Amino acid sequence: MEEMDSYSRTVSAVAAEVTGKVAAVRLGTGSGSAVVVDGGALRDPSPDHPARTTASTVLVTNAHVVGRSRRGTASFVDGTEVAVVVAGSDPLSDLAVLRAPEPAELPAPVRLGDADGLVVGQLVVAVGNPLGLIGSVTAGVVSALGRALPTRSGRAGRVVEDVIQVDAALNPGNSGGALADHRARVVGISTAVAGVGLGLAVPVNRTTRHILTTLLEDGRVRRAYLGIVGAPAPVPSDVAERYQRSNGLRLAQVVAGSPADHAGLRAGDLVLEVGRQPVEDAQGVQRQLFGDAIGSPLPVTVLRNGAMVDVVAVPTELS
Repeated sequence: MEEMDSYSRTVSAVAAEVTGKVAAVRLGTGSGSAVVVDGGALRDPSPDHPARTTASTVLVTNAHVVGRSRRGTASFVDGTEVAVVVAGSDPLSDLAVLRAPEPAELPAPVRLGDADGLVVGQLVVAVGNPLGLIGSVTAGVVSALGRALPTRSGRAGRVVEDVIQVDAALNPGNSGGALADHRARVVGISTAVAGVGLGLAVPVNRTTRHILTTLLEDGRVRRAYLGIVGAPAPVPSDVAERYQRSNGLRLAQVVAGSPADHAGLRAGDLVLEVGRQPVEDAQGVQRQLFGDAIGSPLPVTVLRNGAMVDVVAVPTELS
C-alpha cells in the first residue's frame, strides 16, 4: 500500500498545482483546453526565470483547436472566464498561442519542463477538459517517444514530429491541455487521441519554445521545407566508433519532387548530419529548417550502403 500511497500523493500534488492553470477554451465551433504560460519563460527557460504572471502571460493550445477562429473564451475551474484572441497558430507543430486582453486576470502560469529528458515508463499526468468536464486529471506513463503524427491540415506528407505517446486516458476536449511530469512541470501539450488507452502530446523543448516565441512575435512560423520523413535508427558499430555517433535518422520517405528528392536523398538513407550539425532524430533536422534556411544551400551527410554520401539540398519555403 505504501507504493500506491506514494503514487497517489504524487499525482494529487501535480493535479493541485496544474489544474487551476488549464482552461477550457471555445473558439468558433472548436473547443478544447489551453495552458497558461509565461511568455518570458519561453525565451529564458533557466531556473532563475521562474514562471510568474506578467504582461506576457499567454495561453498555449493546439492549432487544430483554434482552426480558423480569431477569438473566443477561456474558462477556469474557479469560475473565471476571460475573452481571448489568437496571437498565432502553426498547424505543422499543432501549436497555437492565445492572448487575453487583460493578462492580470489569468491564473499564475505553469512551470515549463524539458521533454528531451523524458524516458519511457516515466510517470506523467494529463490535465484538461475531456468531453467538456473542466479540470479533469488522468495519469499514466510515457509509452514511447519520437512518434510522428499526421497533421490535420489535409496536406499529404506533413507530420508533427517527435510526439510523446502516453497511456494516460485522453478524450475529445483534452487537446491543448497540459502533460506534466512528477514535479508538476509541463513537458507536453496534449494533441490527439490515437485509440483506446493511447494518447499523444507535442513535447515542450527547445524547438517548441522557439516556435511559440515566434508565434508571439510574428503570429506565424516561416519554415524551410526539405521533404523527408524518418525515424531514429542505430548507426553501425564501425561508423559509430569512428564518428562518435550512436544514432541517426533513417529515411522512410523522400517526397517526390521535394528539395530532398532533387538533392538525391533516398528512402533508406541514414542521415548523420544536416547543416554540419549532428542529427539523431527528426527534431535535429527541424532545428535546421526555420526561416533563415529557405533558399540557402544545406549540406546533408548520409550513410548509404556502407558509404558516406554528401549532398546539398536547397530548402524551399513551406506553404
